[in-house]
Amino acid sequence: MSKLKTAKKARPASKSLQYAALPVRLTGDGAVEVLLVTSRETKRWIIPKGWPIRKLTPGGAAAHEAYEEAGVQGVIRPATPVGKYTYAKNTGTSELPLKVKVFLLHVERQLAKWPEQAQRETRWFNPAEAAGLVAEPKLAAILRKLPELVALVNT
Repeated sequence: MSKLKTAKKARPASKSLQYAALPVRLTGDGAVEVLLVTSRETKRWIIPKGWPIRKLTPGGAAAHEAYEEAGVQGVIRPATPVGKYTYAKNTGTSELPLKVKVFLLHVERQLAKWPEQAQRETRWFNPAEAAGLVAEPKLAAILRKLPELVALVNT
């Protein structure tokens, strides 16, 4: 994890692409749960996401964001995105349209302390609940098909 703590954020040429982690775990009875975090400013429910990071793969950058924003560690599987969506990032002076590629993060560990702990709330939800809480329709669609995605990866 030490490499993740010292990772440098890349300055993307277009500033129009981010990578997100979709943190998931299985309950004792095999049900899928997803971890959502609140955004720092508006406190709406989102998934951890951020800019590309030098020397990290897109999935690695997504995993790093999950550590920083939600305090979870795990394995990105599959290595390719499971979906994508767009949103408008408020820059203070305007709204910047961003594309987000979503990677499935199978959570192995939830930390007691993490970098943005004081700035965000985290909570586990079933996928249907989570889909009803996020603002982006395409992210909600990914959340609704999450049990199916997890089952495909785990077979």
